[in-house]
Amino acid sequence: MIQTMKYGPVKNFIDGAFVESETSKIMQVISPVDGSLLSEVPMSEASDLDLAVQSAKAAFKKWSATPIKERVQVFFRYKTLLEKNLVELAKLVEEENGKTYTEAVAEIEKSIELTEFACSLPQLITGELLEVSKGIECRTEYVPLGVVASIVPFNFPSMVPNWTIPNAIALGNCMIMKPSEKVPLSVGRLAELLKEAGLPDGVLNVVHGDSAIVEAICDHPGIEAVSFVGSTKVAKIVYKRATSNLKRCLALGGAKNHLLVLPDAIPGMTAQNITASMSGCAGQRCMAASAMVGVGNVDHIIDQLVIEAQKVVPGQNLGAVISKESKERIEAYITSAEKQGAKILLDGRQPNVPGKENGYYVGPTVIDFVTPDMDVAKEEIFGPVISIMRTKTLDEALAIENANAYGNAASVFTQNGGAARYVINNASAGMVGVNVGVPVPREPFSFGGWNESKFGVGDITGKSSIEFWTKLKKSTTKWNPEAGVNWMS
Repeated sequence: MIQTMKYGPVKNFIDGAFVESETSKIMQVISPVDGSLLSEVPMSEASDLDLAVQSAKAAFKKWSATPIKERVQVFFRYKTLLEKNLVELAKLVEEENGKTYTEAVAEIEKSIELTEFACSLPQLITGELLEVSKGIECRTEYVPLGVVASIVPFNFPSMVPNWTIPNAIALGNCMIMKPSEKVPLSVGRLAELLKEAGLPDGVLNVVHGDSAIVEAICDHPGIEAVSFVGSTKVAKIVYKRATSNLKRCLALGGAKNHLLVLPDAIPGMTAQNITASMSGCAGQRCMAASAMVGVGNVDHIIDQLVIEAQKVVPGQNLGAVISKESKERIEAYITSAEKQGAKILLDGRQPNVPGKENGYYVGPTVIDFVTPDMDVAKEEIFGPVISIMRTKTLDEALAIENANAYGNAASVFTQNGGAARYVINNASAGMVGVNVGVPVPREPFSFGGWNESKFGVGDITGKSSIEFWTKLKKSTTKWNPEAGVNWMS
């Protein structure tokens, strides 16, 4: 049976218009919600990227010379358009990613917040000016890099592109955006809204494709910097390849986030937060709770966790995972843990989802008595699965967290302020929470992990992103010829 596409074929967006790719290779875009055919996306050629870079380079001279107070006016209008089109954008995310509608709305709302921050950039990059000697001044200015690229993943079709688009472009750069081939529709709609907001042609270009385009971006001599969000395995490859070509690169990888639970934690709040963290966005986010470490007797909290997790129902308040392959991989992890001796307290394998039998769903899964050597304890599962390990002391729990190769996030649940501060000081993670299941900083605080969760200097959002998307120009001026020549001259 031949399926009819709901949307037309995806096209690249170059120089302010949607254009056909030069490739004949395409990939189907399947909705994980119900297995329906949404569209097809081109696996673009290096020649398509060349056209995008040429367009961006041509636009850069005028855009970078536009005062930042004028540049951000585009993003004030863009923010309004995101708000106006919130329902449409959320439904698109729901269809192509599989999130619940409520989660998709939250993603667009976060995109709006990110845009709000970009609108504040004129107040944050004023530079410095100081009279360092009589009649002699030193000044610093933030200068855009030129043409930059952003490679984004499937799990947040709108939010992660908006991690980079508003800041990088408001700071005067022109951008090449490479969306995930699994969720190409949202970025195309964002490009339309930015054009409607008044963004000049060529400032944002969208090139679709697979790993070949990622490699071409890393190699292209016309691109000055590359940001990447995805798995650690690919983040390492992108970072090495881009930097070997003398580009700036900030590559965010995977995570294995540990939630340390102490016996004095409030049971209801803790269980609710852990459930929301492990099952939100079907566990497909780098800030999801993946491992819980119980310190001492926390059976009463685990019992409550199972009760809360049972309230999460696939196809209702739990969305789909991105593909059939992802579903099979997640369920294989659960089976592996069971075979290795862990106890499945709540089993989400092969759930029945009436009316969505062709969708890709995994139910919430709680696995107890996991040991640190098990695959579910060490590897990123990227599904609605929580693995519970048990220790006698907080130091033992921190040793497990510290031994983890990743370093995105960690949280502690306790009513003891001293214990909370001890975890903050000793957890090997870039983002730490206290009684918070998803410790994502809000703007202007930046997003970024440590260790194998991030490669490169700085963070991708907030104030820290300014350093990545600009270079610092220093100027010294002298207007007092009567001072003569000295060591400052």
